[in-house]
Amino acid sequence: RGRRPLAFPNLTTLDDHGDHLRAVEALQRTARPCVVIAASGMCTGGRVVDYLEALLGDPRHDLLFVGYQARGTPGRAIQTYGPRGGWVDLDGERHVIRARVHTLSGYSAHADRNGLRAWVRALGGPVRRAFVVHGEAGPAFAMARLLQEEGVEDVVVPKLGERFDL
Repeated sequence: RGRRPLAFPNLTTLDDHGDHLRAVEALQRTARPCVVIAASGMCTGGRVVDYLEALLGDPRHDLLFVGYQARGTPGRAIQTYGPRGGWVDLDGERHVIRARVHTLSGYSAHADRNGLRAWVRALGGPVRRAFVVHGEAGPAFAMARLLQEEGVEDVVVPKLGERFDL
């Protein structure tokens, strides 16, 4: 529709990786005020890791998580240990967390349980296999059970086990 909700004065978008690396270096060097919007939700990879490696150790910075951070991810470690002056492992290297860490709970980009069930029903035919690849063990197996109740023949929870059987 041509709408650009993030097109406002003083917004800089970085499409080129070289521009991204130069921006990270400039922010680290100058500590210039800015807001970085990064898309790796659990801080496991992508450009957000470069920002974290460069800026987490500086107490002049704040890190704001919007949404859930799964157990075992760098994002959860930062949430848990950052406020206590802890550290996080990023790319095999320990980074002390001196930046202030904040979390806004209640936001998620994922459909709820009922929305996912409705989506499976709307497919209009038998679903032979589904993969539950997100969430911790308890909620992942609960979702697997719900999918089987919706008629999915084979539900796989790869990171937690091979197959799920009721």
